[in-house]
Amino acid sequence: MRRRNGLGRGLLAAAAVGVGLAGREAVRRRLEADLRGQVALVTGGSRGLGYLLAREFGRQGCRLAICARDAAELEQARADLSGQGFDVLAVPCDVGDRAQVEQLVAATTAHYGQIDLLVNNAGIIQAGPFESQTEGDFREALDVMYWGVLYPTLAVLPQMRARRAGRLVNVTSIGGKVAVPHLLPYDCAKFAAVALSEGLRAELARDGITVTTIVPGLMRTGSILNAVFKGPHRAEFAAFSVLGSLPLVSMDAERAARQIVAATRRGDAERVLGLPATLLARFHGLFPGATADILGLVNRALPRADGAGGERARGMALHAEVRSPLFDRLIGWNLAAARRYHEYPGPVEASPQAAPDTGRAHPNGAAPRAVAP
Repeated sequence: MRRRNGLGRGLLAAAAVGVGLAGREAVRRRLEADLRGQVALVTGGSRGLGYLLAREFGRQGCRLAICARDAAELEQARADLSGQGFDVLAVPCDVGDRAQVEQLVAATTAHYGQIDLLVNNAGIIQAGPFESQTEGDFREALDVMYWGVLYPTLAVLPQMRARRAGRLVNVTSIGGKVAVPHLLPYDCAKFAAVALSEGLRAELARDGITVTTIVPGLMRTGSILNAVFKGPHRAEFAAFSVLGSLPLVSMDAERAARQIVAATRRGDAERVLGLPATLLARFHGLFPGATADILGLVNRALPRADGAGGERARGMALHAEVRSPLFDRLIGWNLAAARRYHEYPGPVEASPQAAPDTGRAHPNGAAPRAVAP
């Protein structure tokens, strides 16, 4: 009898928890903002996740503004989004250049009247052992993924504060929570972006501005083709391409975009995307030392520099060199995503020659670029 009573109480408790969770979710949905008619500015909106976010915000009824450094890519994305019936403005801009960012915000405001929603999404990836990274690589990463978050934020805040309304969405990375080996410039920039985003949420709440930090894990966007690889180029490209294509490890990019927009509408403080990223972030929060030691073991399995220099090679050029049907099957989902989300064709290194490290990788923080035929 006692066993039955205990089982009954357990079932009642479980049912109560279920009802409570369902009720909380229903309340959250009722509190979701209606984004129809709002102006959403998405940086890095010409391809990959940025393109998908622009499309998803457009489906929510937003009027769109997108920016990217490559004018040809940007026009292709604008034409695509416009062809789907969205109102979209495209403005070429390097988010690491404050003057260009201010011109971007001014042009968008002049066109639409205001900016309601800023999505700081622009990013670059430089993969390789620490020995192959230069000071210029770290500066370049910070230019795009830290200053490229701060500059647009500073530019839109005056009008948002004046209206006491606005939303900032900062797309960071699990690399901004846990320092992943062979991505140190990226990790450092993303850690800085996470700190900025979390601090902004606390300080801007009294001004009526909502800040949401997005923390994605691996996603199948096709961005491996436009990533920069250093050290043993082919081995680095192969390792990251396969890992980023595994269905249990990486996340479908369209699903990620939908979750980001839903988190934006709810005004979530933070949204970690993907079960692996969620588990890694929680484990690191509880056991930071153990996480570092485990990642040290992971690093042993990654390609070693072994005297390789600091030359840069873009993923698209490396993929063209591999020419393996088996490899293409292994990364097939990522290649398909690259074609759907405007990652391919795209900019590639004209050659893998190293750029001189003068303390700043390249003018305006941009890598040398050449549009692929």
